[in-house]
Amino acid sequence: MTTFTTRPTLEGTFGMVSSTHWIASQVAMGILERGGNAFDAAVTAGFVLHVAEPHLNGPAGEVPAIVWATDDPVPRVLAGQGPAPAAATIDHYRSLGLDLIPGSGLLAAAVPGAVDAWLLLLRDRGSMSLGEVLAPAIAYANNGIPVVERVTTTIESVRNLFEQDWTTSAQQWLPDGRPPQPGSLMCNPAYARTLQRLVDEAHASGGGRDARIDAARRAWSSGFVAEAIDQFAMQSFRDSSGERHAGVITGNDMAAYHAGWESPATVDWHGVTVAKPPAWSQGPTLLQTLRLLDALGDPEALDPDSAHGIHAIVECLKLAFADREAWYGDVDDVPLATLLSPEYASARVHLVGEQASGQVQPGSPDGRAPRMAAHVMAQLRGQATTASDHADPSLGEPTIDAKGVTRGDTCHIDVVDRWGNMISAMPSGGWLQSSPLIPALGFPLGSRLQMLWLEEGLPTSLKPGRRPRTTLSPTMVLRDGLPTLACGSPGGDQQEQWQLQLLLRHLVKGQSLQEAIDAPAWHTASLPASFYPRKVSPASLIVEDRLPTDVQDQLEAKGHRLTVAGSWALGRLCVVTRDPESGMLRAGANPRGMQGYACGR
Repeated sequence: MTTFTTRPTLEGTFGMVSSTHWIASQVAMGILERGGNAFDAAVTAGFVLHVAEPHLNGPAGEVPAIVWATDDPVPRVLAGQGPAPAAATIDHYRSLGLDLIPGSGLLAAAVPGAVDAWLLLLRDRGSMSLGEVLAPAIAYANNGIPVVERVTTTIESVRNLFEQDWTTSAQQWLPDGRPPQPGSLMCNPAYARTLQRLVDEAHASGGGRDARIDAARRAWSSGFVAEAIDQFAMQSFRDSSGERHAGVITGNDMAAYHAGWESPATVDWHGVTVAKPPAWSQGPTLLQTLRLLDALGDPEALDPDSAHGIHAIVECLKLAFADREAWYGDVDDVPLATLLSPEYASARVHLVGEQASGQVQPGSPDGRAPRMAAHVMAQLRGQATTASDHADPSLGEPTIDAKGVTRGDTCHIDVVDRWGNMISAMPSGGWLQSSPLIPALGFPLGSRLQMLWLEEGLPTSLKPGRRPRTTLSPTMVLRDGLPTLACGSPGGDQQEQWQLQLLLRHLVKGQSLQEAIDAPAWHTASLPASFYPRKVSPASLIVEDRLPTDVQDQLEAKGHRLTVAGSWALGRLCVVTRDPESGMLRAGANPRGMQGYACGR
């Protein structure tokens, strides 16, 4: 019996791409057709997404990725998350009267990580020239790219801010005094000039391919881009605190940062190895949840479509996210080996009860006492906090409101080529609504620093040189050391939750990729939110209304506080797979939002 899906699971042997925008997918496929590998294709798509989805990512954002290359056959993490600038100290922010780092504006800017990471990937794993991979993005920025409806609605939501304060953004995003309309062509000539200058300076440097890419990296980090950011950040603009502030980022911060390669966090699970970025991301929460589900010893708990399974998975997720809040961060002493151990899961799983928990309960790995931010503890005690959850449309990636509507988000790219190279990449940050546009460059700074606390002694305390604990978290699955699946979903704190549902449906229930993507999605917000104003919604569970009514009733009977979202409101999953024995490649993409597409043959 064939199950109806919104689109087919694609199959072939040449190459597969899945991304959050159809043009990005197609330009990546075009690179594969021209002889490029999966990494050339991903870099090309990444820069096109800056133009196609500027409300979801930008050049001054970040991009973690997981990579498996045939000439380096182990999974590697491309660490494209920039750190806090040298002047980003708790004392400085407190001296401005702030209790939380603003969710938008110049004070929220980490050092940009995306462009340097993409160029490092191209140098170390790609095969094509810088000019070849940047050509599509330059062409679209110069000549225009079709506007999707959500670009228009995002710009309209921050229109007053742009007109009254962020006037440099108004010049780009409000041509003729109004947002570009859906279906019209949107140009960004300033960004086209930025990319072309990177290509020109690379070419003028002489030398071979790698040397030219390094020259472009220098032009970005210590050349004309860094100079423009340094000058612009000295100005003051309004941010989500309601006040005007200058930034703290400088050209020296740009010059000091370099993307790099790291080892992933992994667990072996049901015959596969699941790889995630390490604990400077939230990635290990998915791994912890897999351990906790196994510790339950209940096969029915692995069903993300039944009330019994959803309850068990949600309660395990809450425990993993509580540990994220207490222990994860860009520090040396994260007890990750213990957090990912079966023994630790067994010691924690007794907290999963028959009723939904409204608690945030971190554990004590290696006997260490957990500690969470005072802002979180005050909420859990029912005390008022200084930040109100006002509907500020400039806030990036709180991601999902109660009805499933996005206020900001992320992009995703998965690619597998005919040689078996595979990548899962999660570009985000630097949204058009995150910060005023730098007119000389054609893009704004990011706002990832909002994920750090203005409180000493936490793994996620603000500290110069420390990376924010990002929500960006691609996934790779390997069998017998060979990559078989790459996936990801935008969604802030929901990324791990939606990816987990895909993995359980595909790996455990045997659903096809597209069946697993199309199935009714859900997530909990019963965890400390990563984004300003950092709220906790105890026992909350948001479900698509396609989830059967009897399942919803059973979940409410277990104490979950249900919010019913639209039929196709939650998740933006992308996935590609490869069967190492047959060489068969497959791909699926999310129909929600009507932007994501897979392509391949």
